[in-house]
Amino acid sequence: MDLAAPTTVAGTDPAIATAIEHLFGPAGRADPYTPGRVLREAGPLHDTPLGHKVITRYEDCTAVLSTTAWSHAEEAGMMHPTVSPDDAPEELPTSFLWMEPPDHTRLRNLVTKGFTPRMVTRLRPRILEVTEQLVDNALAAGEFDLIEMIAYPLPLTIAAELIGVPREAYDQVHRWSQDLARGFDHDYTLPREALGARSVAARGFMGYFRELLDERRHQPTDDLLSVLSQVEDRGDVLTEQELLATCITTFVAGHETTANLVGTGMLQLLRNPDQLELLRRRPELTEYAPDELLRLEPSVQVTTRAATKPITVAGHDFEPGEGVVVLINSANRDDAAYTDPDKVDVARYSDPMNPAKKHLGFSLGIHYCLGAPLALLEMEVLLDVLLRRVKQLEVLTETPSYKPNVVIRGLESLPVRFTAA
Repeated sequence: MDLAAPTTVAGTDPAIATAIEHLFGPAGRADPYTPGRVLREAGPLHDTPLGHKVITRYEDCTAVLSTTAWSHAEEAGMMHPTVSPDDAPEELPTSFLWMEPPDHTRLRNLVTKGFTPRMVTRLRPRILEVTEQLVDNALAAGEFDLIEMIAYPLPLTIAAELIGVPREAYDQVHRWSQDLARGFDHDYTLPREALGARSVAARGFMGYFRELLDERRHQPTDDLLSVLSQVEDRGDVLTEQELLATCITTFVAGHETTANLVGTGMLQLLRNPDQLELLRRRPELTEYAPDELLRLEPSVQVTTRAATKPITVAGHDFEPGEGVVVLINSANRDDAAYTDPDKVDVARYSDPMNPAKKHLGFSLGIHYCLGAPLALLEMEVLLDVLLRRVKQLEVLTETPSYKPNVVIRGLESLPVRFTAA
């Protein structure tokens, strides 16, 4: 850690203290689930050195995420204390992610127009086209980095085309997106260079989308940028800062987390060839497998909420304004909620008569991920194409490298080998 931050809580059991240190530090990137299990089995709620209690179990995490009695609007103050409230709109452009009604409803409804079920279904042919081309390139290479050649290009291309980012800007916006995703971690756990990169990325995005939106006002096209620019022109209550932050949020959330789902999801399948074989025998399961892969490896590992009124969760009485850290990665592997929770079961969500509990990888309630249908569709199409066109999929390392991110976790690289069918 580069900044002054406490690392232990006085009186904490050493095993719990170690688990918390691993969960929020670099040691836990390859495996945040073992420390999560230690905490979950030790109790439903624990103190952390960052000043907020952490909740570990599915039932309690669900109770917090599913109600407006807990607000997400305080995340900036809880996770990013180095950013002043005056600077937050420019430094942390998250739009409706960290809002509550009525502002959350107003802004989210604008973006929803680009993510209706019909709109997402219309994207399937384009997703298939992009995926086929990426798999062509991968098969031609034979051995390659799956993160570089498939996991990022697929959702990046779809998100950019949906929103209206031209191809010549892909590399730049991709770098900005990664720096913003890194910056979602607690400020006291980030090195100074990561804080600086987050600031540069946020301001770079704001300036870039300001230029694009100005273009769309004069020459609208068939993309989300044009829709949002016209909304402002119609006189709806939408400031320029809100409009820009909404563009940034939609773009980053639209591809960064999906890239992580593709990377970690494919690693799970490569490490469990019996599940790949099951998908080959029952290809209809590709519709359900993405939810299981995200349950096991949620792209968003933790989130925060703050009580809006006196409320009791996990046996603790919270006062208004008191915050909690919700351990999504722990809740999704709670054996009180799931049978064999650490096991990959691509059929887990396939039985409508005996459905598995909803995982928390997309959150719950009013903050349920707007892009969930698109992310699941992209992963489904990728699985369909791989099962049809690739005879053998092999991971080339036992220890793939992970990004240092805690909140938005994913692989940095994944060397693999594909053999054409």
